[in-house]
Amino acid sequence: MSSASLAVPRHAQPDHVRIAAMSVAIALNLAALLALMRPMAPQLAEQVQRIATTPISWITPKKEVPPPPQIELKKLVQPKTVPHPQALTHPLPLTPPVVNTTDDGTVPAPLVPPTIAPPTTDVTSAPVEATLAYRATPLKYPAQALHSRLQGQVILKVLVDENGVPQEVAIEQSSGYTLLDRSAREQVLKGWKFEPAVVNGRAVRAWARVPVTFNLNEL
Repeated sequence: MSSASLAVPRHAQPDHVRIAAMSVAIALNLAALLALMRPMAPQLAEQVQRIATTPISWITPKKEVPPPPQIELKKLVQPKTVPHPQALTHPLPLTPPVVNTTDDGTVPAPLVPPTIAPPTTDVTSAPVEATLAYRATPLKYPAQALHSRLQGQVILKVLVDENGVPQEVAIEQSSGYTLLDRSAREQVLKGWKFEPAVVNGRAVRAWARVPVTFNLNEL
């Protein structure tokens, strides 16, 4: 047997120099990385703490607003026009007036209706305002007023008829005492007489202002 056939194959040996070089490179890179990250360590820790202490707020989703209801547009119905009947424009035939004639063929004169005079109204029916003369003026002092020493003047408005007799008496100005006012009104209405007012030569009714004085010095 030859020496070549008895040779044992040799295994590859690891390259110790290469392994040592790679280890040194890795160590240098780690040292450089640590050197770079050392100034940033406090900032990283502060950011981590801030993130940990920040409260978590939940975002509530907005409610969906329903869309507005759809408006249904209806077609406007035009009103029907009603035809108006047209008036006839044809002129009506004119009938000639009938003229009555007398027996001899002449046309009689038209009849003229009689003129009716408006009814006459008596302008003196309403009472007039007048100043009347006295016929009789009996006046008695009321006993109670005399006892109480009351005096004063009453102005009365008197309606006198055509005969001079008082028909109505109203107190126009008081004397200040009801007793004197009432006594004057009753005495004039029951016992006084006047000359009637005359208009166009005829006696008429009239209103007159009559003063009645109660004076203690004239007793």
